[in-house]
Amino acid sequence: MTTGCKTTTVFLTILCGLLLTILGLTQEWPAYAWPVLAVLLVAIPAAIFKIAAARRGSLPVDLEEQRTAPPVERREHHVSRVALPSHWTDYDFLFSATVRWYPLEASGNDPVLNPAGLAVEAVLNRARAITEQREPSRPSLVQHELSGALSRMRPDPAGHLQVMAEDITLVLREHDQERLDRLAEVRKDKAVWEHQRAYEQSKRAYLSEDVLKDTGSAVVWWLAKNDDQVEKTVADIGLLAQLTSAANDTDVPERLRDFVPRPHSETPGLDLLQGLPAPFEPQPTAADHFETFLNSMGFTDGDVRRTMLGKQIAEIIRTQDQHETAEDLLRRFDPPASSTPDDGEPPASADDTINAKPAI
Repeated sequence: MTTGCKTTTVFLTILCGLLLTILGLTQEWPAYAWPVLAVLLVAIPAAIFKIAAARRGSLPVDLEEQRTAPPVERREHHVSRVALPSHWTDYDFLFSATVRWYPLEASGNDPVLNPAGLAVEAVLNRARAITEQREPSRPSLVQHELSGALSRMRPDPAGHLQVMAEDITLVLREHDQERLDRLAEVRKDKAVWEHQRAYEQSKRAYLSEDVLKDTGSAVVWWLAKNDDQVEKTVADIGLLAQLTSAANDTDVPERLRDFVPRPHSETPGLDLLQGLPAPFEPQPTAADHFETFLNSMGFTDGDVRRTMLGKQIAEIIRTQDQHETAEDLLRRFDPPASSTPDDGEPPASADDTINAKPAI
């Protein structure tokens, strides 16, 4: 800056000297004026330099510091999926970020051997103070909150570093997010169900306490529902009386019994019996079908082959987990002996009968 000022002053001095020389030659100045002009051209720039230096003085202190301060050295370290607690137990956030720091002036004889660890610890402590107060249901909102809180350089607790974080990502574990989604769906379904139940309760209360409180209220309600059709409402008084009595668990009042419709048949209960379904006819069982098969084969009652085949088929069916059908076949074709013959010998089974050798 000083060199530029000197160059400018010298240039202006030479220019002024040339102009004055031309002026003196054209005006024919006397000979004694030229030495005076030379002295002025040398003395005036020197005086200007001296006055400017006195006014300028030394550089300010802050400017000196800016000129002499060494460049700030910044460093960074990336952390990935560090578990931070949330406001709900067992639901942790997973924190990822790029931690940046630069060292402060060392105080005393306490050197920092691992500045990255110190910077990461400071960032995690700042992040944890926020996450442990937040619910895990909205991790993206907490992520933006952390981005704002950790974007400023702040000293670590020991005062060795200035620390910040950027590129912050905050998520939940996949199974925790799925569990929270299911809980949200359950809460929504519960809210819908509670509204439906309240609606049904209100509707029942309206019908029981207002509409069907008595027959008169029911008639007025029915008249309003049928757009003032008086004849239809009068025709339905008996039905409304029955409905009101049933809703209040009482008998139809005596004065309204004439409105109750009577059965068309003279025989009491005949119309009711005519409306009943036909008697139930049981469907044939597997034992019935098997008996039909035996009869078609000529194995009539008393034939020992019926018992033998019944037992064999029952055993086969039992292997197919059809125990009830197998027991039905055994009860039908191999019933247990109810008595002992007179000679004291137990009755021969079907297998004994088949396997018995003929006497010679």
